[in-house]
Amino acid sequence: MFNQPKKAHGAGIRAVRHLLPLLLGASMLAISLPAPAQSTATQSNQPSMKSETAKNGISMDMRGSMMEMRKSMNAMKPSGDIDYDFAAMMRVHHQGAVDMAELELKKGQDPEMKQMAKEIIADQKKEIAKFDEWLAAHPKPSK
Repeated sequence: MFNQPKKAHGAGIRAVRHLLPLLLGASMLAISLPAPAQSTATQSNQPSMKSETAKNGISMDMRGSMMEMRKSMNAMKPSGDIDYDFAAMMRVHHQGAVDMAELELKKGQDPEMKQMAKEIIADQKKEIAKFDEWLAAHPKPSK
């Protein structure tokens, strides 16, 4: 592939691009699968195993938060009114951001990320209030 002219190289990239979703899906599956059990002899040689498990648990908490947000959004039935649907779905989306930011505050270590989480919570809660206000004034349309 390195000896091919640039034009052919571009075609190769286009061909590989179609594999990207499959590769990403496989890597996400690998991330979500539990790690294989290890013998106690192996575990004693790895003192950081406990901290790795804790890190994975926190990552799974964050992933779980995202999954809940998606689940809520997917459960919403379209009303036929784009404005209403936008407000209702964005409200859920913003609440997901608040939930993730609260998890960062609770379990995060980096001061910069914790500060960003505080800002996100404040900003998103203001926008959620605006969506709530708008939704209260515009009941869900009946089909």
